[in-house]
Amino acid sequence: MSTEKDPTQKDSTTLKEAPLLAIKGFLMGSADIVPGVSGGTMALILDIYERLLNAIKSVNGPFLKALFTFRFKEAFAEIHLMFLVFLFGGIFTALGFFTKVVPLQVYMFTDPEIVFGLFFGLILGSIYILIKTLKGFGLKETFSLITGIAFGLWIVNLVPADTPENPAFVFLSGSIAICAMILPGISGSYLLLIMRKYDYLLSQIGMIGGDDTMSGILGLLPFMLGAVVGLVLFSRFLSWLLSKYHAQTISVLIGFLIGSLFVIWPYQHREFVEQVRDSEWVSVTDPRVTELKSNPNENLPEFERLGTTNRGGEIEIQTIKKKLIHSEPFIPESIGSTGNEDSNVWGGVLGIIIGVVLVGGLDQLRKVKIDSD
Repeated sequence: MSTEKDPTQKDSTTLKEAPLLAIKGFLMGSADIVPGVSGGTMALILDIYERLLNAIKSVNGPFLKALFTFRFKEAFAEIHLMFLVFLFGGIFTALGFFTKVVPLQVYMFTDPEIVFGLFFGLILGSIYILIKTLKGFGLKETFSLITGIAFGLWIVNLVPADTPENPAFVFLSGSIAICAMILPGISGSYLLLIMRKYDYLLSQIGMIGGDDTMSGILGLLPFMLGAVVGLVLFSRFLSWLLSKYHAQTISVLIGFLIGSLFVIWPYQHREFVEQVRDSEWVSVTDPRVTELKSNPNENLPEFERLGTTNRGGEIEIQTIKKKLIHSEPFIPESIGSTGNEDSNVWGGVLGIIIGVVLVGGLDQLRKVKIDSD
């Protein structure tokens, strides 16, 4: 049974469901970090998609009017506050966890087959689950599905372009990315890659909690403002589509998911560009120099590399940042006829299996009836 609520209802979220909503938010945040995967995909799988849109829509004119006239009791009564707090608490916990504790962006470089295989399995299983929710599949739904697939493939095959890092463009990036993040199958993080703001955003988040906390917050502020504006406007349009053309809209979203499988396939020839972010001169006897000579590791999103040596007996240590600019899927040799012998074939297979199994668990989780009494 669906847990979606009537959009005209006020928020009836209870403390009893807080852990469940936080878990669902954590799963959404985890998905948003990986380029090619959408938090909206998780919301759809977990059966809180329309409820999320309704909660976002509760940030309306009466709420803003009450808020800016300091009538906080009326403002909080208007917004779906508890739902948004618990859900986004889980989302932000995931963002912090996978950038500070378990750096997922690092594992995307060191073990890409397992990471992308996991999400490939999640999306593959969710496509099956979502198709089952459709009561019928006629000509309109078929056309919508094909349209979604075509648009999804077009998005994931866009080539990343060089872009500025001024506040205005970061604001625009936030508005566009958040719209994609709530669209199942269209990855906000992948669009951030295309707009060359994915690494920028993660680096700003990574600054928080250290000496550069204020700098990180100021760098994130334009993005967050843009995300709020995009979220408030786009959620209303999506909610209208779902209320008027539910089956066709879901079919388009399923098409988005199918199209996204192209870029989530765990076996990819990935092309990166390397940029020197910083450099310093140290003595050739410095322990870091010895470490870099004996144990260099360039299979990371950011790493150090030895540069040139000057006449004063110093050597340059460069900090290199790698950015993904293109990827092309292939079939590994042990499964098909072409591929890359360096690919972790069985890691990808294991990731896909785990992802599909997890979808079964997520399907059960989304069926948990929310008790709002």
